[in-house]
Amino acid sequence: MITNRITEHPVLSVPEPSEVVFYWNKTPMKARKGEMISSALVANGVKVFGHHHKDGTGQGIFCANGQCSKCLVLANGLPVKSCMTAVKSNMVVESVDGLPRLPEAVAGAEIQDIEEIEVPVLIIGGGPAGLSAALEMARFGIKALIVDDKNELGGKLVLQTHKFFGSVEDSHAGTRGNQIGRQLAQEAGENPNLTVWTDSTVLFVFKDKKVGILKAGEYKLVKPQTILNAAGAREKFLRFPGNHLPGIYGAGAFQTLVNRDLVRPSQRLFIVGGGNVGLIAGYHALQAGIPVAGLVEALPQCGGYKVHADKIKRLGIPIYTSHTVLSANGKETLESVTIVKVDERFRPIPGTEKTFACDTLLIAVGLNSIDEFTSETEKAGIPVFAAGDALEIAEASSAMFNGKIAGLKVARFLGAPTGEVPEEWYKKAQVLKSHPGAVQPQTFSEVEEGVMPNIHCLQEIPCNPCTTVCPKKSISTKDGTLMGLPVFNGECIGCGQCVLICPGLAITLVDYRKDPETPEVTVPYEVFNYPVKVGESVKCVDIDGNLLGEFEVSTVQSNSKIKTQLVKIRVPREIAKRVVSFRIQDEEASQPLEKVVMPERTPDDSFLCLCERVKVKEVRELIRQGVRDINQIKAVTRAGMGSCGSKTCELMVKQLFREEGVPLEEVTSNTKRPLFVEVPLGVFAGMKEGGER
Repeated sequence: MITNRITEHPVLSVPEPSEVVFYWNKTPMKARKGEMISSALVANGVKVFGHHHKDGTGQGIFCANGQCSKCLVLANGLPVKSCMTAVKSNMVVESVDGLPRLPEAVAGAEIQDIEEIEVPVLIIGGGPAGLSAALEMARFGIKALIVDDKNELGGKLVLQTHKFFGSVEDSHAGTRGNQIGRQLAQEAGENPNLTVWTDSTVLFVFKDKKVGILKAGEYKLVKPQTILNAAGAREKFLRFPGNHLPGIYGAGAFQTLVNRDLVRPSQRLFIVGGGNVGLIAGYHALQAGIPVAGLVEALPQCGGYKVHADKIKRLGIPIYTSHTVLSANGKETLESVTIVKVDERFRPIPGTEKTFACDTLLIAVGLNSIDEFTSETEKAGIPVFAAGDALEIAEASSAMFNGKIAGLKVARFLGAPTGEVPEEWYKKAQVLKSHPGAVQPQTFSEVEEGVMPNIHCLQEIPCNPCTTVCPKKSISTKDGTLMGLPVFNGECIGCGQCVLICPGLAITLVDYRKDPETPEVTVPYEVFNYPVKVGESVKCVDIDGNLLGEFEVSTVQSNSKIKTQLVKIRVPREIAKRVVSFRIQDEEASQPLEKVVMPERTPDDSFLCLCERVKVKEVRELIRQGVRDINQIKAVTRAGMGSCGSKTCELMVKQLFREEGVPLEEVTSNTKRPLFVEVPLGVFAGMKEGGER
């Protein structure tokens, strides 16, 4: 039996298996107790969850966040999103091939009274912003109900195994995201002013100022005095031939499988998008033991932090800037991806195509705020606040801090004696969401004696952990601000604390004390599922991943608390300051195929609406005919009428309008559905979801 379980990880603890048996198309399989059906299927080697009723093409998981409907399956006869439905012992799970057939209604189903609850504050989303806001308002005695659709709080923090940037004081910089998430969740769970509902989905904010919530399968009505929308964001999608193939994931789905559920969904990965999400996902892949063939970014340089890009290049992942995906190739599932270089107007340059074998294409091209709850609440006449990605897309460190600001605003609105939000909070919030600054040239100290740190951080970003841990206070930022580049000026005792805490793995130590001609360089290492042993030779590289030579490892020190190793390597004096890390991925993993696979279809033949299999050219033709109402496009083509409720395709339709030179001010937006997610109608009558129909 195929198993794609991760059995060792350099950062995450692998729990003892607690297994149940379920049935996939009559075949018995094993799942971890409580995991989502989608994760159980991928762990058992299943990529295709069904076939679309229009063209028979395969469907599989994409977002793992309940936002799309590609992962639809039948569980005990009922259609469910497999990424949001926990597997149960002896559950019968079936693929959806064509339109699902619903079971016959069962007479005499139990109808329960619908409980109605009044709360001062309803917080939608238990991620970094929602939790930070809840804890801030609870500090002033404000009672709040936190509702989250996952089985644990923390949001995307739970998926992050890297150390965070930002401020140590305000956003736990230097601590891993999953640790931050669980710490915030624990604080919220223990606070008497906060009530937590997990496995609970907010369905809609009604005009009678009540909010419908599906709590663990039971329908509840909550009447809040005010609402804080901290629901986060959904991932954007791309148009290219083959974009419907199973094996194409959003970054969040990949991180969910790998870092939450310890499932290895890929044998070889390719990434689209050079923002922080895509760069970090490449790093997470290596920590899960998954080779990464490469990463493409359409812009001339990556939009994410340079230290993120640097560290994956150093480990052996090539980055192709000014490139895009030309096509995803495969029959039933993804088999390869073809990329192409683009000019300054993002047009493909013929003759620059490369094809890479891979079974997974990870799309990380940005996020879209889940702001429906904000507009629904405003229409209902309930005071509403927003925080985190539901307010504006930014890093999680920023989400935590603007969540704190929102929490203070809510508390003040409800009459708590908070005073005004301090002006310095707003200033710090602006810094935490700042875009990276210009890259500065690398310089080195002329001192070559004793022991001293080399700081390979060349771009201004909001980050300060290294300035907080030096026992000699010898590291500071140039201008004393959170955005200033760190500099060393003082005494170093070689403790390595700065090396351990740096989120960008951008600090090394050079020790000349024992042998000035062959100093010992200490580099941080967090991918030790690719083990490095004393006496072995490693391929040392500079900041850009250029090979400096092979040299012997003299010491490996493990820090079980921080989950980072300090690897010491003796190298010649003339290159010691330039050594930043060593390559771990074999070059073979990132080599293109000898034969380029060219797409059989044009980009306009790619799908714009995956739910209804609507192609780009169908919508473009209507726009050229003068249609300016997305509702009319929906009526003609069915784009946006699928089960995801246009959560993905509406943005792509608007993108087409811009391409055709139509200002969005002239375009009538799609009319939103009255419900945020799909739910059986019986639920509104008090029938428990999953009960007898």
